[in-house]
Amino acid sequence: MILPREFYIRTDVVEIARELLGKLLVTRIDGVFTSGLITETEAYAGVTDRASHAYEGRRSARTEVMYRIGGTAYVYLCYGIHSLFNVVTNDVDIPHAVLIRGIRPVDGMEQMLQRTGKKKARKDFANGPGKISKILGINFQHTGLDLMTLSREKRKPAIWIETGETISTTGIISSSRIGINYAEEDAKLLYRFLVK
Repeated sequence: MILPREFYIRTDVVEIARELLGKLLVTRIDGVFTSGLITETEAYAGVTDRASHAYEGRRSARTEVMYRIGGTAYVYLCYGIHSLFNVVTNDVDIPHAVLIRGIRPVDGMEQMLQRTGKKKARKDFANGPGKISKILGINFQHTGLDLMTLSREKRKPAIWIETGETISTTGIISSSRIGINYAEEDAKLLYRFLVK
């Protein structure tokens, strides 16, 4: 079952990031179906969060999608190479987002290996946001896709999240986010969540 819009438009991005653990991230890109259970996330709390692309209300061609309704894909290029997949949360004009940092592959392992040019999946195959996008076929051109709208035409790209598994609070580790030292005291916030 696809997560409903109501899941994403809630006000607490940190809670949403935690609750996305165990959910199933699914893609249909170029007619190829792949999926994985979400195992790691990071929350970004918009205009008040120094680590957010929308800190202090910044708006640009890249970040404008963050100001859309919750349940929209926000995909951006990191270092001009890696596409990083985020889910926009909250209501229109409140630029909260959750970065998906890790998955456990479920469907389409053969296609995932082909996309990476690997013959075998090692332990770190699906941890890291750039790796996830690559194995699931997501790229920055998919930014703005509505995670609720699935085209009947199988060749059209589609990304969505299904209910998956419920992870108990005892099965979750929280920590500070990675690679955001520039965010000063906000770099210490426990906005990163991992399945144990």
